[in-house]
Amino acid sequence: MSDTVEIRDPRFASVVGETVALEKLATGFQFTEGPLWHAAGRYLLFSDMPGDHLRRWSARDGVTTFRQPCAQSNGLAWDREGRLIVCEHATSRLTRTEANGDITVLASHHADKELNSPNDVVVRSDGAIYFSDPTYGRNKYYGNPRPVPLDFRGVYRVAPDGGSLSLLVDDFGQPNGLCFSRDEQQLYVNDTDRKHIRRFDVRADGTLANGRVWAETTGEGAGAPDGMKIDSAGNIYCCGPGGIHVFAPDAACLGVIRMPEHTANFCFGDDDLRSLYVTASTSLYRLRVATPGTSQGPDRPRSEAGRG
Repeated sequence: MSDTVEIRDPRFASVVGETVALEKLATGFQFTEGPLWHAAGRYLLFSDMPGDHLRRWSARDGVTTFRQPCAQSNGLAWDREGRLIVCEHATSRLTRTEANGDITVLASHHADKELNSPNDVVVRSDGAIYFSDPTYGRNKYYGNPRPVPLDFRGVYRVAPDGGSLSLLVDDFGQPNGLCFSRDEQQLYVNDTDRKHIRRFDVRADGTLANGRVWAETTGEGAGAPDGMKIDSAGNIYCCGPGGIHVFAPDAACLGVIRMPEHTANFCFGDDDLRSLYVTASTSLYRLRVATPGTSQGPDRPRSEAGRG
């Protein structure tokens, strides 16, 4: 094991590399989350929840303010039209920013009770939006402390037209990161409390079936399942103890990208999608991997799997 990688399977070298070089792009934040790459604009958005600050980074401009206050935003995604989808900790809402800057509330309540706190979000190629709803946004520091109205922590779907909210699964400890398989026939959702990743079949109507434990994150170091993405070869990247765990499509853990700070999330970026932008506590990092990731940007091909 080197300082930067822990290799558990020889396939790790062809997916990530025999080692990685970490580049610290910026630091001094309170707790970074929700990285989202804009392919056409070549910039990154990322959240600082305790700072109530949604920031923008680009190679040209460095770190600038995108939105402040930002309702303690967490997970971010682009929809099919390039509009920004935001998980808001402070308000327990899922919102969409329209082209003119107006904010549309996509989800705020289930069964007449406020949602816990939308955390991470993924948009399917048909326009449906899937998001996790743990309770972290109701905790001190990471959110707005207040009572928890729901007695479960679920995963939801917003219909492609934005008109209806459906509860899909309600038996998680704390659901967190999520991403689709490359063909969008499966949805992966991790559980921070239980330290595992579950896989669900996606039915024709967008609901989920046949949930089962797909993999577990094991090892030494700070961290647990949190942000999660899929690369162009179907390998799953997931936060876990010590950094970012990389799983092959057969669920074997290939190894761990070891990070110097508690890592909450990451995304693929740059023109070749071989850069991994990592939000780790007080800092924003970048590293290079061997196999390209998948695009999150609004100019992605319609057939491509959605953001994780």
